[in-house]
Amino acid sequence: MNVNKGFATLVALCASVFVVGTSEYLIAGLLPQVGADLHVPIGTAGQAVTAYALGVVVGGPIVALVTARLPRKGLAVGLMLLFAAGSAISAAAPSFGLLLVGRVVSSLSHAAFLALALVTATRVVPAEKTGSAIATVASGFTVATLLGVPLGALLGQSAGWRAPFVALTALALAGAVLLAAVLPRQAAPSTRPRDEIRVVTRRPVVLAIATTAVGFSGVATVFTYIAPLLTRVSGFSAAMVSGLLLAYGAGSFLGNLTAGKLTDRSMSATVRGVFGGLTGTLLLVPFAVVWQPTAVVAVLVLGLLATATIAPLQGLILHHAGAAPTLAVAVNVGAFNLGAAAGSVIGGAIVAAGALRWTGLAGAALSLIGLALTYLVLPRTRTSTQDAEREAPVAA
Repeated sequence: MNVNKGFATLVALCASVFVVGTSEYLIAGLLPQVGADLHVPIGTAGQAVTAYALGVVVGGPIVALVTARLPRKGLAVGLMLLFAAGSAISAAAPSFGLLLVGRVVSSLSHAAFLALALVTATRVVPAEKTGSAIATVASGFTVATLLGVPLGALLGQSAGWRAPFVALTALALAGAVLLAAVLPRQAAPSTRPRDEIRVVTRRPVVLAIATTAVGFSGVATVFTYIAPLLTRVSGFSAAMVSGLLLAYGAGSFLGNLTAGKLTDRSMSATVRGVFGGLTGTLLLVPFAVVWQPTAVVAVLVLGLLATATIAPLQGLILHHAGAAPTLAVAVNVGAFNLGAAAGSVIGGAIVAAGALRWTGLAGAALSLIGLALTYLVLPRTRTSTQDAEREAPVAA
C-alpha cells in the first residue's frame, strides 16, 4: 500500500478510537449532574459506567463474531454509526433507563471497532512495523484519557451533561465520514465464525488474554485510588494532584508509542520488560509516596509503563491468532476492561481495610503473575517479532 495512504488510514483509525475512548470514562465525571437531572441517586447513576463496561466485555465479542465475514471498510463505518446512535440516545434520554440503553448501544461498537481498527492497522504497514501501528491506533485511547475525558467533563459542567454526548455524536459521524473516505477497500474475510471461536480457544491465545486481564488489573489496583493516595499519604494539594495526573497521562501517551517501536524489535522482550518494570514500580509505590519528590517520580514512571502493555499484548494476540484474529482481539479489549474492573475491586477492598498506602503491593503481585504468564505464552525470547513468528508458527 502507498505510504501516504497507510498513514492516512492510521490517522483516521486513531481519531475514531479517540472518540470511542472518550465515551468510556466521560460519564464518570458527570454522575452528580446525571443523577440530579434524571432523579436517581449517584450510586445508581454510576451503573451507567457499569453498563458500558459490561457491553464492552460481553457484547463486543458477540458483535465481532456476528460481523466476522462482513467487508472491513463497511463494517468500520457501520460500527461508528452505531456508536453515534448510542451517543445520540444518551444525549436525548428522558429517563435513566433510556440513558442505559444509549450507553449499551455505544458500548457494543467499542470492542468490535477497536479490534477491527487494530487488525486493519497491522495490514496497512509492513510486517516489521506492526507494533508501531498498534501503538499509533491505541494512542487514541491515551489521548482520550489525557484530553478527551477532562475536556468533555468541562463541557458538561458548563453546558450540562447532555452536551458532551451531543459532541460525541457529531464527532462519531465525522469519524464515519473520514473512515469512508480513507479506508482501503478490502475483501470480506473468508474465515467463518467457528474459525474465530477456534482461534480464541487456543491455549496461547487464552494465556495471552489472561495475561492482559491479570497484568492490567495490577495497574488499576493502584491507579483507581491514586488521587486519595497522593493527597492523604503524600500530602499533595488537589491542584497538584491534577497536574500529576496530567503528567501521568502524557507519560502514558509516550510510553505507549515507545513500546510500539520496541515491540517491532522484540515482542517478548518488550512485554516482559514492561511487566518487570511495572512489578518493581508498583512494589516501590508504598515507600515512594511518603516523600513528595519520590512520589512524583513513581507517578511518572507508572504513567510511562501503564499503557506500554497495549502494543506487545495485542501483538501477542495477533501473533497467535493467525488468519482469524478479530474475535480474539475483541476479547482481549474486553480483558483490559475486565482487568480495570478487577483491579478497582481489589484496590477498593484494600482501601476499605484502611491500607490505602499499600495498594501497590497487591498491584505488584498481579503484575508479577502477568510477567510469569508471558513465559507460558512466549516460552523463548527471540531477537525480533519475525523470528518469534518463525519459531512458533500458529497451528490449527
